[in-house]
Amino acid sequence: MFTLHIANKNYSSWSLRPWVLMRTLNIPFEEQIHPLDAGGSWNSYRHFSPNGRVPCLQDGDQTVWDSLAIVEYIAETYPQVWPADKAARAWARSASAEMHSGFQTLRNTCGMSCGHRIQLHAISAGLERDIQRINELWNQGLQTFRGPFLAGAYFTAVDAFFAPVAFRFQTYGLPLTGPAQDYLTRLLNVPAMQDWYASGLKETWREPEHEQEILAAGKLLADLRNK
Repeated sequence: MFTLHIANKNYSSWSLRPWVLMRTLNIPFEEQIHPLDAGGSWNSYRHFSPNGRVPCLQDGDQTVWDSLAIVEYIAETYPQVWPADKAARAWARSASAEMHSGFQTLRNTCGMSCGHRIQLHAISAGLERDIQRINELWNQGLQTFRGPFLAGAYFTAVDAFFAPVAFRFQTYGLPLTGPAQDYLTRLLNVPAMQDWYASGLKETWREPEHEQEILAAGKLLADLRNK
């Protein structure tokens, strides 16, 4: 059985991707949570992860790190990770790769937090471009492949790659238009997303740098986590 090493569910956007994919596709795995250390987790994570980061997947003697590499490794055994249709698969891989390497302003401005609700001080030009591009991508996928998920009828890796974005849009109240708005609600209501969210709210771990980053972005409207 796979072992997936992840960090705090409230903060860890990268961990969410393979976790929600495997849970939704009923791919068995054992979860190992390693709370983030104040000041960095390199030293404590290095004993299981070569790059000192999460997520990291162990499959017997094989270790795979980085969310994109993990997803591709899983797909070698479980082809349903990607759409069966060639055109949908090509689009899904392109959109996932764009998410994996891009949208830096969104990442830097809107830190991942399941439990916070934040009203941004302002939406910069760079953040607006990221929001518009995500809106464009989601509407393109839904309209081209007829939904209800981004690349067709079934949840696949491309939905998993945008799962952390869904939590960010919820946390910071970011705007969407057209089918993308309904997709956001649909993605947040996927059972595995609901499970991750509920677990994130129950966590009592707090990492100061993440907390400061989130609160610096805007006005705190609510903190829904266990105190």
